[in-house]
Amino acid sequence: MKIPLKYTVRNFRSRRLTTAITITGVALVVFVFVAVMMLSNGITATLIATGSTENVLVARKAANGEISSIIMNETYNIILTLPQVAKDAEGKPIATGDVVVVINLPKIGTEGGFSNVTVRGVSQPAFDLRPMVKIAEGRMFNWGAREIIVGSAVTKRFEGAQIGNVIKFAGDNWTIVGVYEADRTAFDSEIWGDVSQIQDAFRRGVSFSTVTFRLSSPDQFEALEKAFADDNRLQQFEPKIEQAYFEAQSEFMAIFISVLGIFVTVFFSVGAIIGAMITMYTAVANRTTEVGTLRALGFQRRNVLFAFLTESILISLIGAAIGLFLASWLQFFTVSTMNWGSFSELEFSFTLTLKIILYAVGFSILMGVVGGFLPSVAAARLNIVNALRSA
Repeated sequence: MKIPLKYTVRNFRSRRLTTAITITGVALVVFVFVAVMMLSNGITATLIATGSTENVLVARKAANGEISSIIMNETYNIILTLPQVAKDAEGKPIATGDVVVVINLPKIGTEGGFSNVTVRGVSQPAFDLRPMVKIAEGRMFNWGAREIIVGSAVTKRFEGAQIGNVIKFAGDNWTIVGVYEADRTAFDSEIWGDVSQIQDAFRRGVSFSTVTFRLSSPDQFEALEKAFADDNRLQQFEPKIEQAYFEAQSEFMAIFISVLGIFVTVFFSVGAIIGAMITMYTAVANRTTEVGTLRALGFQRRNVLFAFLTESILISLIGAAIGLFLASWLQFFTVSTMNWGSFSELEFSFTLTLKIILYAVGFSILMGVVGGFLPSVAAARLNIVNALRSA
């Protein structure tokens, strides 16, 4: 014979204050937990969206990111001759050699506050390879001119990074002629210009940072890897599916944020668990006679234990629902942080997924079980006679 669930729910009203405090504590813990997971997931989602599964990005094996990779023009030309590189209608390779550098710009609203911004020199095929990049304001830069277009995140966050302004870097003046949007990818946090002009300004000669090209067919990637392994001139370089490359760039930062966040969450969860224990021990002390009556009516110890444990879990689930609701509003905010792969600022949004929701619910249930187990055992072990005498 089981104790009805309505008995458990009805008892919430008998100790509103302690229950409300416990629910608030659990909600705070779940909010922090979910916010951290959303933060980590947002960074990963932004960088994954930056790449395409149809493109291949080639960088030097020893490079930690695009800014530390160098590919000479001779190697670039060798790569373009590979049969795995897709061609356009005119038979030209759909490929771009990018030059990626970092400059320093003042941030809006911060006195003396500066941050790094990625500048990417591109060629015309770059826009075919990255169709998400579209001019939102102004116009496209003229090839062969010291003109640039800035990502929507850059123009919002940095002083002087608006259309018509001139930015000075690499010893020259660059006119901003347009603002582009890149569908909330990492490209939104970059500045783009003509690769030949960027090469000249930074004295890069005819070298590139990375080479990106469209794969002729999805099943050709293994053949491409073999071509790189068999050619002595290409063995210092590594081809990766573009999406996988940018995903790998997010791993270290995402793991660091997750580990730090989990540490903070566990610290806060100890307080929530202690609060749950106090609440449930109070419930046991206030309902000693009720427990004795239930046992006298024939309910087993395990029924009493299950009823009190269910009550603790329900309290945690209510707190989890509140914490999840509050954390869900973070999706409407964008934040920026240092991208450890490029050492420049990256704008991204908090991203809530079903996986994060399930983790939060599971974590709250765990808090409810840990916090309610000992008080539930205490309730189940009450002596029937002694419990009834306390009436």
